[in-house]
Amino acid sequence: MNSIQILTLEVADPAAARDFYTRAFGPELPLSFRAGQSPTDGFRGFHISLTMAQPADVDGLVATALEAGATTIKPVTKSLWGYGGVLRAPDGAIWKVVSSSKKNTRPVSREIESIVLLLGADDVAASKRFYVERGFGVAKSFGRKYVEFEPGAGAVTLGLLSRKALAKDAGVAMEGSGSHRITLSDGGAAASDPDGFAWEPALPAQRQAPETTSSSAAPISSSSD
Repeated sequence: MNSIQILTLEVADPAAARDFYTRAFGPELPLSFRAGQSPTDGFRGFHISLTMAQPADVDGLVATALEAGATTIKPVTKSLWGYGGVLRAPDGAIWKVVSSSKKNTRPVSREIESIVLLLGADDVAASKRFYVERGFGVAKSFGRKYVEFEPGAGAVTLGLLSRKALAKDAGVAMEGSGSHRITLSDGGAAASDPDGFAWEPALPAQRQAPETTSSSAAPISSSSD
């Protein structure tokens, strides 16, 4: 079974990006940074979710991210699904910090239970076929609306959602063009999926990425939607 080992973000200043993410979310995220400023405009077609155990953990991580330089897209709020908010990193990437729990039951922790990458697809079924052929196992599938893949031994759970629904979930307009400014690494050959997301083989050291606890990758919208 294939799995995501690392996410590479294209940024103007890799050292500054590394400093931001270390201060905001901690040093253990499976991220690398590549210098570049490929033309991009509007929504880049993806967001990354960090799942926490309880609301207090969400509040703590969001607070440090904002202190480090993130900006708010959706303020943290309680809703039917749980608790969380949406942030934009200085490099432009969109991050969600969420918990399915509405109650605090233990001391505050910065432990991230799962990392979920959701890609916006023009045709969810076509993108699903691409990833199945690439060796990803399907964990959940709801027709042409949503797909979640098995994380396997990877650090990141991959999911697919229509681009329109994903933009709504993130709290941004769906229009966008140019580079996604993200490259994904796994055990397969270099390729590009139907929506232009680039994949490259993981380096040997990257294949040792720590395994994270699986958690639902389903999109979460705040009550303000």
